[in-house]
Amino acid sequence: MSCKNILLSVFVSSALFGSCIPSNTFEKNIAISHHQWHADDIKKIDFTISDTNSHYLMYAMIRHTDAYHFSNIWLEIETIKPDSTSTKQRIELPLAEVSGQWAGRGMDEIYEHKIRLSGNTSTKFDQTGDYIIKLKQLMRENPLQEMLSVGIRIERIPSQ
Repeated sequence: MSCKNILLSVFVSSALFGSCIPSNTFEKNIAISHHQWHADDIKKIDFTISDTNSHYLMYAMIRHTDAYHFSNIWLEIETIKPDSTSTKQRIELPLAEVSGQWAGRGMDEIYEHKIRLSGNTSTKFDQTGDYIIKLKQLMRENPLQEMLSVGIRIERIPSQ
């Protein structure tokens, strides 16, 4: 068997077995065009919940450049449940320490923040089905400069 065939069979096997492992994490990030997030540009994230017995941790994922003008960001987060009911909340997410240092992970001029949305508690989804989360920036600067992407991360907490 040639080296090419061996590599192909290893790749196919790992893809098949890897796809059988259930993931406890969902994450989707949406790029912001030209690094300018307009106030009327609502980012929409769809995901499916099949387990209403589990608890989840929800995070906002924010990526910006070092030239971002603020130490925080205000967002409106709308959650639309499978039965079409929705809730909106306005939240402030800190992006920098009091000292002025960015709170997230940085590499060169890009900073990424993973900020927990549910505070010290977990989230429990009460309906199975498709959910939609809409993210809208509520900052005074429009468009909001130096924003690279925004997203949501949902981690299922393993049952003890």
